[in-house]
Amino acid sequence: MQHVHGFTRLSALALGITGALAFGQVHASGFQIKENSVKAQGRAFAGSAVAAGDASVVANNPAAMTQFEGTTVQADVTTIDLGFEFEGSGTALGGRPMTGDNGGDAGDLIPVPAMAFVHKLDNGLALGAMVSAPFGLVTDYDADWVGRYSADKSDLQTIDLTLSAALDITERFSVGLGMIYERADVTLSKAVDFGTIICASGSPANCFNPAYPFRPQANDGHAEVEGDSNSFGWLVGATLRPTDKLSIGVSYRSEIDHEIDGSVDWTVPGNVQAALGGNPNTAVLFKDGGARADLTTPSVTTVSVAYQFTDAFSMMADWSQTGWDSLREINIDFANPDPNSVEDFDWKETQFWSLGGEYKLTDAWTLRGGYAYDESPTDIATRTPRLPDGNRKWYSLGASWQATQSLEVNFAYTYLDAGNPQIDLADAQGHTLVGEYDANVSLYGISAQYKF
Repeated sequence: MQHVHGFTRLSALALGITGALAFGQVHASGFQIKENSVKAQGRAFAGSAVAAGDASVVANNPAAMTQFEGTTVQADVTTIDLGFEFEGSGTALGGRPMTGDNGGDAGDLIPVPAMAFVHKLDNGLALGAMVSAPFGLVTDYDADWVGRYSADKSDLQTIDLTLSAALDITERFSVGLGMIYERADVTLSKAVDFGTIICASGSPANCFNPAYPFRPQANDGHAEVEGDSNSFGWLVGATLRPTDKLSIGVSYRSEIDHEIDGSVDWTVPGNVQAALGGNPNTAVLFKDGGARADLTTPSVTTVSVAYQFTDAFSMMADWSQTGWDSLREINIDFANPDPNSVEDFDWKETQFWSLGGEYKLTDAWTLRGGYAYDESPTDIATRTPRLPDGNRKWYSLGASWQATQSLEVNFAYTYLDAGNPQIDLADAQGHTLVGEYDANVSLYGISAQYKF
């Protein structure tokens, strides 16, 4: 087979799992999931770092744990109804139209659980533990869709165990520190255009010969990557209560460095396997084997303010910055002879602003509402089908029911308006994908908190 070097270069690009191992996006900044508290969701996460009576502060700002008394246990479940529908087209090598449909609804229903525990000691020290899922993604396109060479399925799950401690320095000032153990599991896949790889690496003129067996889009294979990692991070926070009505909280969550170790599973058509096997330089390519990549999840800085206007009414505000500039590139190192695959991301820092309020309607019922604006780290130059992501507006409503003196039940609903993110992709094999997404996200949350 001719042009072995060109073939080898394309073989690395064909897998294209660099974007995959960079995970993908759900509905907050990048692939961040904010939903670790239904109570906070009801006010669009305004006041998340000073939230009175919300045990999610174990992971959001441990310093706020000193405001608890006794022991508190809290369990939250938020269901994310994710909808991504693509409208557009693409081309293959030489500008020929891409076959396939628009992929259907790539979204899914994603349950996001969380559980927190806080215990306040008599000496001013508070201890807490929380299990949450700070990052995640599920998108699933039809197998033969027009963008199949970019992505078909993405499934990411991260689970954090956070252990925190807080201490009152003075009556109005407290500090907190936490350790984070994080596990990431990822499964991602895409179609591979072996027809283009072979014809472009051998005799490019044959790519457009109807009688040639290795034509673009005529010999699709498939690649699936599975990987996981365990790593550690930390968080620190402080709260200040200048008056009985005003609370200010600041927290910082560190970056977490992951070394993703996984494997590549190839599905290669029989005639392609035969063609590769005829040359010792290509016979070793596209074989199942190991793969690894380094990934750094971003830091998050949050500032929260809450003000109690009356005994019944209070307002909160949040500002947070997510350091997505930690994701500059992903470099995939294959155990088999395929060369490393490197993809630049050049993501940017993002800002999140929210404003919310609470009104105590009766002794048993409290109502909430909030609005937020959430920036995306991507734009049309860096957007892929794994992350049909754009700037979002949050509209949230929520309520609490004090069922007994010890038991509280919370409800929340959020609608996210993500607009119509546009996509304009081109890869080294000559595939393009141009169009826009109709993106809709609804969040349904319920939680229970018990104090004893």
